Amino acid sequence: MLHLLPRPQNIKIVEGNFYISYNTRIIVKAEYESGMQTCINGLKEECQNSLGYYLTVIRGGGEENSIVISLDTTLKKEEYELCISTNKVELQGGSISGIFYGIQTLCQIVRQVGGVLPCLKILDYPNIANRGYYFDISRGRVPTLKTLKELVDKLSFYKINQLQLYIEHTYFFQELSEVWRDETPLTAEEVLELDLYCKNRNIELIPSLSTFGHMYKILRMKSYKHMCELEDQDREPFSLYDRMEQHTLDVSNPSNVEFIKKLIEEYMSLFSTKYFNICGDETYDLGKGRGKKLADEIGVNEMYIRYIKELCDFVISKDHIPMFWGDIIVGFPEMITYLPKETICLNWGYEPNQSENDTKAFYDVGANQYVCPGVNGWNKIMNHIRDGYENISRMCAYGRKYEAIGVLNTDWGDYGHVNDPEFSTVGVIYGASFSWNETNLSFEEVNKSISRIEYEDKTEKFVSVVGEVSEKSIFQWSKIVLYRDCYLKKKSIIEIDSNINDLNYEKVKMANEELGLLKQKMYCIVGSMDTSKRSISKTYFVAIDGMILFNQIGMLIKSKRKRINGTDIINRKDETDKTDVTDVISEIDPWDVASKLEKWFMHYKEIWRSKEKESELYRIQEVIIWYADLLREY
Repeated sequence: MLHLLPRPQNIKIVEGNFYISYNTRIIVKAEYESGMQTCINGLKEECQNSLGYYLTVIRGGGEENSIVISLDTTLKKEEYELCISTNKVELQGGSISGIFYGIQTLCQIVRQVGGVLPCLKILDYPNIANRGYYFDISRGRVPTLKTLKELVDKLSFYKINQLQLYIEHTYFFQELSEVWRDETPLTAEEVLELDLYCKNRNIELIPSLSTFGHMYKILRMKSYKHMCELEDQDREPFSLYDRMEQHTLDVSNPSNVEFIKKLIEEYMSLFSTKYFNICGDETYDLGKGRGKKLADEIGVNEMYIRYIKELCDFVISKDHIPMFWGDIIVGFPEMITYLPKETICLNWGYEPNQSENDTKAFYDVGANQYVCPGVNGWNKIMNHIRDGYENISRMCAYGRKYEAIGVLNTDWGDYGHVNDPEFSTVGVIYGASFSWNETNLSFEEVNKSISRIEYEDKTEKFVSVVGEVSEKSIFQWSKIVLYRDCYLKKKSIIEIDSNINDLNYEKVKMANEELGLLKQKMYCIVGSMDTSKRSISKTYFVAIDGMILFNQIGMLIKSKRKRINGTDIINRKDETDKTDVTDVISEIDPWDVASKLEKWFMHYKEIWRSKEKESELYRIQEVIIWYADLLREY
């Protein structure tokens, strides 16, 4: 079976084959600009990797035994036609973009069948024009430039055409040394180089900057703490949890607004795109502190929309189109008409059974909207594959139903970004596939295709095993962080124990046994993968071991709390767990788990440092060390 992702709109396979020999030529009849050269180089590299030899590129000559590439202006911009006959391959695109997408499809075919191509005809184009990926590089991980380029290559391979990198403070702003002094931020030179790299691969790199809520790092600094809506927040110790909840800009002060405009202008200058995302999400504190007087006079909603409008007007004055997150304005969607007509509302929703109500609400008021699903990786060691599939497929369907102009598939880094970005790959491909073609591939079907194309797994089972693994984490990273946070802040016993109440020893034991079996399955599958793909296996094995360890830690903590507090408090939410404390301790040695945790983290750090800058790795290390020390008190 031939697997192609995204699935082409129209494909017809007929009898016969075309053989790519070492003297097959690539004939380019279109203009040979930088974008075209990138396309051709990608095809040459795929042939080298899959066949063992490069193909020669020429501009003319006989077409027999050739791959002929040309423009056809009767096709739509991103449309392409791929015809494989017994004597040649013909690829026509409506533009360089169309040719680029056709080459990606041809590369997927070569990757699967080598040099013996089935004769076929494909006519293909996207259902949704703007197909993006949104990657958080501000709350844990800051990738190296090399890693970002590898990400761009992957996105372009699956026909994604927009990329946004979420920034709160991890860019080298000239006047914010106090903010990034303990970070490893992106530099202007890196952004400029990445922008050009994206452009040559038919991807628009769009700046995204937190300018309202989620300004935790900036508003805790001595130089900028007066800009925070809530006073004295800088006196609170750092908290991975609090970073998600608070630190909204005081927009009642005009000088604060001018400060934000300067940041926008500085950052905007690095990008060739016409878009700018001002974010503006989760402004929980608005009007509750320094801005309360203004909020009492005009109302919080009016206060919100005035500020968003001012920033949108500013972005437009710089010849750009503003974007912003729609989670606040969805409560009063009629106010979207206050904003400039060009403004794009980013409508996010991440539940597996996400309702269409918000999408419909924005449609009803005439908003330009992107639907924004998520890869379901934040707060977890490994992304939850099935929930991601359900959410992304559902949101893309809503986008088509309510005429969204784009899809932006999101990937956040809450609580230190513990999950490796590799685990988002499956969700990224879901987003690429369901935004391109409305055909509703089943969970099992699309996972087989991803296994075969992305991981070159001949068994086509890799992603299904990953999906099973992702469902076996009982003591999730969010609980790990929150339990420690409650403990350090000396919260009440009930608040502390709320993070472990739902742990059940028999469920944990069964989950860990299943993880062990799934790990064995994965070892067998890796042997069926192409050797070029096997290097990612350690990332998965380390994640599985981490899940097993944290499941054990959760039960050890619960057993300890049982001894301290008694079963009446600790089992308030789970009357089914009648396990005796001594049963847990007899099977799980706390000191042994502490030692394994420390050894595990050495491998985790090695993987992190192979792809990311140092960034906030130390914050995850603080959590790991705290738990290892806690276990040695048992």
